[in-house]
Amino acid sequence: MRQLSAYRPTKPDVAVFVSGVTSMGLEILAGRIIAPQFGSSIYTWGSIITVFLTALSLGYWQGGKRAETASNRRMSWILLGTAGYVAIVVYASDQLLLSASALPLPARYASLPAVLILFGPPTYLLGFISPYSAELSMKEGTGEASGHVYALGTIGSIVGAGATTYLLIPVLGIDMIGLLFGIILVGTAFALTLPALTPKPAAASVAVAVLLVVAAGLGPVAFDHRGDVVYQTQTAYQELEVIDDGDTRTLYLDGARHSAMDLEEPDRHVFEYTRFFHLPMLMVDDPDEVEDVLFIGGGGYTGPKDFERKYDVDVDVAELDPEVSQAAKDYFDLEEGENMTVHTEDGRQFLRDTNEKYDVIVLDAYQKDQVPIHLTQLGFMELAEDRLTEDGVFLANVIAAPSGAGSEFYRAQYKTIDEAFASTYSYRTSNWDSVQNIEVVATKAETDFTEAELAQRNENRDLGIDLSGEVNASLSEPETDDVPVLTEDHAPVDSLQASTVGQEYVIEQTGDEETSPEPASIAAGSAPALARPAPEPGGPGTGLESVAPDPAAVGPAAAEPAST
Repeated sequence: MRQLSAYRPTKPDVAVFVSGVTSMGLEILAGRIIAPQFGSSIYTWGSIITVFLTALSLGYWQGGKRAETASNRRMSWILLGTAGYVAIVVYASDQLLLSASALPLPARYASLPAVLILFGPPTYLLGFISPYSAELSMKEGTGEASGHVYALGTIGSIVGAGATTYLLIPVLGIDMIGLLFGIILVGTAFALTLPALTPKPAAASVAVAVLLVVAAGLGPVAFDHRGDVVYQTQTAYQELEVIDDGDTRTLYLDGARHSAMDLEEPDRHVFEYTRFFHLPMLMVDDPDEVEDVLFIGGGGYTGPKDFERKYDVDVDVAELDPEVSQAAKDYFDLEEGENMTVHTEDGRQFLRDTNEKYDVIVLDAYQKDQVPIHLTQLGFMELAEDRLTEDGVFLANVIAAPSGAGSEFYRAQYKTIDEAFASTYSYRTSNWDSVQNIEVVATKAETDFTEAELAQRNENRDLGIDLSGEVNASLSEPETDDVPVLTEDHAPVDSLQASTVGQEYVIEQTGDEETSPEPASIAAGSAPALARPAPEPGGPGTGLESVAPDPAAVGPAAAEPAST
């Protein structure tokens, strides 16, 4: 205890601690910077971890070779160089991401160049600090010196990871966090030169500090063609934006469109696929007896609001991100009340903890084009089936192609749902063969609905919405022999979804005119696809305007927070 209380950190100690804080803080921050363009799949995080470890290793190696020249002054210049590159990351990250996304790489490697360009150089520079600090350490012996440096660097990494995750990201935007890390590096570099302050390091410190402030003040440079930004924030889970383009207000989560509302006609479905959420009302025995409905994922709350408005039901919504729900209240006319209850909770955890039985459960939880893995697995599907009433219906919004390349995840999800439920059906939301929203509907009771029977129910039931086009969009049972049932032990969702990356993703948008879609690639790494010829008359999608997200936005849903 006496030794600990008497310990006074030296300048090299401070340098190695700060390098640990900033290196791990930048690694956590990299996920938030990269995700809007490339998603947050295991491949994205694999790229981030690989680049950071490689860059640090190279820095350690080169620093060790040059350690005999180590000095506080040299470490000061290294920290200033790192801070200067952080300013580049803050200012040019969006443009660099767009440029890197155009490289013709396989989907799983698409994010690697962007991570390398943005975070390789500063991490490499930080790698020099540990061997330099070990060389300058006052500890006796190589083992004691290296152990001391490893401990301080690791403690700094723990502080950087924890502070960035639990404090900085929920409170500050990405630009301000980058500015903070840069200023910490500049301050440390400045302190290393004291008390003998020389003109060059002092002038460089001031110059880099000014560069950081200017970069953060200007914000990332990139052309935003989406419209007027009404609201923007960094939540604990994602970047949230509300953008108006004419009369259409759109919710973006991590750069991906999740919900839209017509400001002139708020009750109108802007995206066609949200109309399919009403198909369960054709499959229950009596829609007038439906009392309780659960949506897992809220987004802009298009589906929950529509159910509350059209039916005499109580609607529960399990939405993980409280900022998403608040944005829906502030900008998308969501009102909680006697018939609408928002639960800020993970969907699977909510189902596990509740004793409520629901007549309809709608699963609509995505982050860009990726669904949270724990909401794809057989255990979750069996839990949802158990929480349904005897004639209850479950609907899952799946993003994939209906057949061929890009259909693996849809077919695996269909197989998993079919394993848990008595009967399963699926519906395409676009006439195109590209990646789209596919609605998989399952009943707890054994059923054998035909299109004709559902069409007759649509005519006989006063649902307040005509679902004839949706009924006609049914798909045949898919081939599932070559895909697995997704279980807790084996759920290769990332590899199943990999084939969708690089394909055009089409969202049908309701409208009066029929046009060809303008699909964009489902994730960065490929350029926007060309429009296809117009659909055949009478097909699902006729009379609709097909649109697709911008190249940086690829899925209509949120990571636990969801798409509608």
